[in-house]
Amino acid sequence: MSTYLQNDSYDSYRSVDLEARAASASPYELVLVLMDGLLDELARARGHIEHKRYQQKGASLEKCMNILNGLNGALDEEGGGEVVQGLARLYEYCIYRLSDVSVSLSLEGLDEVINLLGILREGWEGVSAARK
Repeated sequence: MSTYLQNDSYDSYRSVDLEARAASASPYELVLVLMDGLLDELARARGHIEHKRYQQKGASLEKCMNILNGLNGALDEEGGGEVVQGLARLYEYCIYRLSDVSVSLSLEGLDEVINLLGILREGWEGVSAARK
Protein backbone atom coordinates (compact mmCIF):
# COMPACT_ATOMS: atom_id res chain seq x y z
CA MET A 1 0.00 0.00 0.00
CA SER A 2 1.43 3.38 -0.91
CA THR A 3 2.09 6.07 1.69
CA TYR A 4 -0.46 8.30 -0.03
CA LEU A 5 -3.22 5.72 0.40
CA GLN A 6 -2.24 5.12 4.03
CA ASN A 7 -2.35 8.87 4.73
CA ASP A 8 -5.68 9.18 2.91
CA SER A 9 -7.17 6.34 4.97
CA TYR A 10 -5.82 7.81 8.20
CA ASP A 11 -7.23 11.24 7.32
CA SER A 12 -10.64 9.67 6.64
CA TYR A 13 -10.55 7.88 10.00
CA ARG A 14 -9.53 11.09 11.78
CA SER A 15 -12.35 12.99 10.09
CA VAL A 16 -15.01 10.48 11.19
CA ASP A 17 -13.55 10.34 14.72
CA LEU A 18 -13.50 14.13 14.94
CA GLU A 19 -17.10 14.42 13.76
CA ALA A 20 -18.25 11.84 16.32
CA ARG A 21 -16.39 13.56 19.17
CA ALA A 22 -17.63 17.02 18.18
CA ALA A 23 -21.27 15.91 17.88
CA SER A 24 -21.45 14.80 21.50
CA ALA A 25 -19.16 17.43 23.06
CA SER A 26 -19.94 20.20 25.52
CA PRO A 27 -18.50 23.62 24.61
CA TYR A 28 -15.47 22.92 26.85
CA GLU A 29 -14.98 19.46 25.37
CA LEU A 30 -15.24 20.98 21.89
CA VAL A 31 -12.36 23.32 22.73
CA LEU A 32 -10.37 20.26 23.83
CA VAL A 33 -11.18 18.51 20.53
CA LEU A 34 -9.95 21.57 18.64
CA MET A 35 -6.83 21.83 20.81
CA ASP A 36 -6.06 18.13 20.23
CA GLY A 37 -6.45 18.60 16.48
CA LEU A 38 -4.29 21.71 16.63
CA LEU A 39 -1.51 19.97 18.55
CA ASP A 40 -1.65 16.99 16.16
CA GLU A 41 -1.34 19.32 13.17
CA LEU A 42 1.55 21.21 14.79
CA ALA A 43 3.38 17.90 15.23
CA ARG A 44 2.71 17.14 11.57
CA ALA A 45 4.05 20.58 10.57
CA ARG A 46 7.22 19.85 12.58
CA GLY A 47 7.71 16.61 10.64
CA HIS A 48 7.18 18.43 7.35
CA ILE A 49 9.85 20.99 8.25
CA GLU A 50 12.28 18.30 9.40
CA HIS A 51 11.82 16.35 6.16
CA LYS A 52 11.84 19.44 3.92
CA ARG A 53 8.26 18.94 2.73
CA TYR A 54 7.63 22.65 2.43
CA GLN A 55 4.33 22.54 0.56
CA GLN A 56 2.80 20.25 3.21
CA LYS A 57 4.38 22.43 5.94
CA GLY A 58 2.55 25.43 4.52
CA ALA A 59 -0.78 23.59 4.45
CA SER A 60 -0.31 22.32 8.02
CA LEU A 61 0.60 25.74 9.39
CA GLU A 62 -2.35 27.30 7.56
CA LYS A 63 -4.69 24.76 9.22
CA CYS A 64 -3.17 25.60 12.60
CA MET A 65 -3.62 29.33 12.10
CA ASN A 66 -7.22 28.77 10.97
CA ILE A 67 -7.96 26.78 14.15
CA LEU A 68 -6.35 29.50 16.28
CA ASN A 69 -8.38 32.17 14.46
CA GLY A 70 -11.53 30.11 15.08
CA LEU A 71 -10.75 29.73 18.78
CA ASN A 72 -9.99 33.44 19.01
CA GLY A 73 -13.17 34.37 17.16
CA ALA A 74 -15.30 32.25 19.50
CA LEU A 75 -14.16 34.13 22.61
CA ASP A 76 -16.81 36.15 24.47
CA GLU A 77 -14.93 39.45 24.49
CA GLU A 78 -17.71 41.37 26.23
CA GLY A 79 -18.39 38.95 29.07
CA GLY A 80 -15.03 37.25 29.48
CA GLY A 81 -12.97 39.93 31.15
CA GLU A 82 -9.22 39.63 31.64
CA VAL A 83 -9.12 35.88 31.05
CA VAL A 84 -10.60 36.25 27.58
CA GLN A 85 -8.30 39.16 26.80
CA GLY A 86 -5.32 37.03 27.84
CA LEU A 87 -6.50 34.12 25.68
CA ALA A 88 -6.96 36.45 22.72
CA ARG A 89 -3.41 37.78 23.13
CA LEU A 90 -2.05 34.24 23.43
CA TYR A 91 -3.89 33.05 20.30
CA GLU A 92 -2.69 36.12 18.38
CA TYR A 93 0.88 35.58 19.55
CA CYS A 94 0.78 31.93 18.46
CA ILE A 95 -0.54 32.97 15.04
CA TYR A 96 2.28 35.53 14.77
CA ARG A 97 4.89 32.91 15.73
CA LEU A 98 3.48 30.36 13.26
CA SER A 99 3.63 32.91 10.42
CA ASP A 100 7.26 33.50 11.34
CA VAL A 101 7.92 29.73 11.48
CA SER A 102 6.41 29.39 8.02
CA VAL A 103 9.16 31.63 6.63
CA SER A 104 12.06 30.95 9.00
CA LEU A 105 11.45 27.19 9.39
CA SER A 106 12.40 27.63 13.05
CA LEU A 107 11.76 24.45 15.01
CA GLU A 108 12.41 26.42 18.21
CA GLY A 109 9.58 28.80 17.33
CA LEU A 110 7.29 25.89 16.54
CA ASP A 111 8.21 24.16 19.79
CA GLU A 112 7.44 27.37 21.69
CA VAL A 113 3.92 27.40 20.26
CA ILE A 114 3.47 23.68 20.96
CA ASN A 115 4.57 24.24 24.55
CA LEU A 116 2.26 27.21 25.12
CA LEU A 117 -0.73 25.44 23.62
CA GLY A 118 0.02 22.24 25.55
CA ILE A 119 -0.12 24.21 28.81
CA LEU A 120 -3.31 25.94 27.69
CA ARG A 121 -4.85 22.58 26.76
CA GLU A 122 -4.18 21.32 30.29
CA GLY A 123 -6.02 24.36 31.62
CA TRP A 124 -9.00 23.71 29.37
CA GLU A 125 -8.99 20.08 30.47
CA GLY A 126 -9.18 21.24 34.10
CA VAL A 127 -12.06 23.57 33.34
CA SER A 128 -13.90 20.81 31.49
CA ALA A 129 -13.40 18.35 34.36
CA ALA A 130 -14.60 20.91 36.92
CA ARG A 131 -17.81 21.50 34.90
CA LYS A 132 -18.84 17.83 34.99
